[in-house]
Amino acid sequence: MRRLAILLSGRGSNFEAIADAVEAGAIPDAGIVAVVSDVPDARGLARAKERGLPAFAVDRRGFSTRADHEAAILRILGEARPDLVCLAGYMRILSPDFVTRWRGRLLNIHPSLLPRYAGTKPQLRALEAGDEVSGCTVHIVDEGTDTGPIVLQKRVRIEPGDTEESLSNRILEKEHEAYPEAIARMLAKLPIES
Repeated sequence: MRRLAILLSGRGSNFEAIADAVEAGAIPDAGIVAVVSDVPDARGLARAKERGLPAFAVDRRGFSTRADHEAAILRILGEARPDLVCLAGYMRILSPDFVTRWRGRLLNIHPSLLPRYAGTKPQLRALEAGDEVSGCTVHIVDEGTDTGPIVLQKRVRIEPGDTEESLSNRILEKEHEAYPEAIARMLAKLPIES
């Protein structure tokens, strides 16, 4: 079995899309071995518990430094031994040390067609620029903000009258398709460790 860990901070809709894909066999021979949230009452963490998955709250407010907080998460990941760590709405920028530890095995999804609109409010920025197309990108995390190698992108046409909310909702639907597909691609390329 290929092992997945999910880091989230909020509602967990991408986590649920991944979990559904694992259950359906769309991510072959995979299982979720840890779901970690820096927000103890995150809806995604509650959903992981409802599914009977190993779920861990690592409240960032309980740590005096980012390094201490990340060390606690790294201990959980060390015990879970995932093949891939997937950021699914994890709202903290990870340190270079964390990224280095999981280099090439740390994925993120972003609601724009990177490299356009890295960072915050990408949907609003696309609307303000008058773009005709937006979408989402699954990428390997590096030390920059949304700068790592692209694994997969899905496009979404911007419709007349779109708002930030309506565009975000349509992009989110594509995210739910893109993330499991990208994970399956990545796992197919990773060597199987004994």
